[in-house]
Amino acid sequence: MYFTRENENYITICKVRFVAKIRTVSETKREFHVHHHRPINSIYRRFVEELMVEMHLFTVNVDFRYDPIFALGVVTSFDRFIQGYRPEEDKSSIFNAVCRSVSVDPHHYRQNAQDILASSQAIAVSDLIDKVTNLTPESAGDNYFLQTLVNIHQNSNFKYSRLFAIGLYTILNTIDPDALKEEEKRNQVLAQLSGALNLSSEKLQKDLELYRNNLDKADQLLKVLDEAMEAERKKREKKAQAAISVDAPTETTPEVPADS
Repeated sequence: MYFTRENENYITICKVRFVAKIRTVSETKREFHVHHHRPINSIYRRFVEELMVEMHLFTVNVDFRYDPIFALGVVTSFDRFIQGYRPEEDKSSIFNAVCRSVSVDPHHYRQNAQDILASSQAIAVSDLIDKVTNLTPESAGDNYFLQTLVNIHQNSNFKYSRLFAIGLYTILNTIDPDALKEEEKRNQVLAQLSGALNLSSEKLQKDLELYRNNLDKADQLLKVLDEAMEAERKKREKKAQAAISVDAPTETTPEVPADS
């Protein structure tokens, strides 16, 4: 807000900045439970809390500027690591609560994630590298993904995050999954992108390496859970069959009277 004070020969413009009370992590966690009332499955609790805290720390940071690649990272991270959650219908409620706890719209995040992913499909990885080396509003045209990259490139205070890295990786993996399978080629693509966006290539690659490792662990855990659920299902079926066998009436052969 600006105030003007008129003096004899000049006008002094005083800029007054009002700083709102910053929400704490504890308040964010309490807000989560306002929107989701059921307990979180213990296997997934740590992931949900870490995602919520990470989003909290960025949304309260004065230098953070929301972008759809960050949103895609949030959505992808949640959807990938929440796989296998039971009950299934709680997934949507948990995601909504995570977003609401940091005062963002979950539907807005999902829509932006969908839009940025769709707009990136029109660009091959090789073309993308060429375009990001000369990022301008003109070269981006009306492509939502390229426009987002231009905004990031022009923002000298851009706040990098692991969730942004996951969003970017998701786009690259969707455009050309084969390009990311080979480590040397993958690192080359990431290095070129990070250089064009003024990001730390080392930090980006380290975060994505950890992300891929965690995905492998999550897939292994999901497999174990599926096997345990299948074993439990078979156990219940076997028990039910045994109960039926016990309860079933035993057929007896009528006695034939002996000949006189």
